[in-house]
Amino acid sequence: MSVPAEIRYDENGLIPVIAQDAATNEVLTLAYANQEAVEKTFATGEAHYYSRSRDELWRKGETSGNTQKVVEVHLDCDGDALLYRVEPRGPACHTGARSCFFTPVYGGSNEEAPDLGQILTRLAGTIAGRREEMPEGSYTAKLLQRGTGYAAQKVGEEAVEVVVAALEGEKLAEESADLLYHLLVLLEERGVKTEEVARVLDERRR
Repeated sequence: MSVPAEIRYDENGLIPVIAQDAATNEVLTLAYANQEAVEKTFATGEAHYYSRSRDELWRKGETSGNTQKVVEVHLDCDGDALLYRVEPRGPACHTGARSCFFTPVYGGSNEEAPDLGQILTRLAGTIAGRREEMPEGSYTAKLLQRGTGYAAQKVGEEAVEVVVAALEGEKLAEESADLLYHLLVLLEERGVKTEEVARVLDERRR
């Protein structure tokens, strides 16, 4: 691919880039790119952006592994915005959500029942972040530091509490939430991605 000469960068040398899933048309994220980032995207076929907060070029997924393979690039009618149609490998959002646009503010209700899949994905992303940063005083970091045996033991304990809650008819939702959280910690400790679990469940569903 050759970089279009008609791309118009703003006064800071940047252009907004919308990343869209090429298979589902879902809008994944909005980022910015400078000329070097655009050129690297065209040269490699992998989405590169420019971080305004860090003031540096970055390749999507270089630390998280959640890369974006660019299959199409479109320039808008004014030449001042780009659309990357991509094949995402993992979630696009730093929170762990598939898309950055998961908060309804108009035409939907913030009181709608939360989506369990999205919440678990974001929680898994938060747990992965705790593993990288290991902040002092973090319960998640403590679980990860103590290793597989301890994390697995906690999952067993929480599973028993779910059974007790079900039999007693009280706090089943709360105990189930605890179990899911500790299971996600165990998966992170063992290096098993939630996408792998989802893939197995999807195959079984079919």
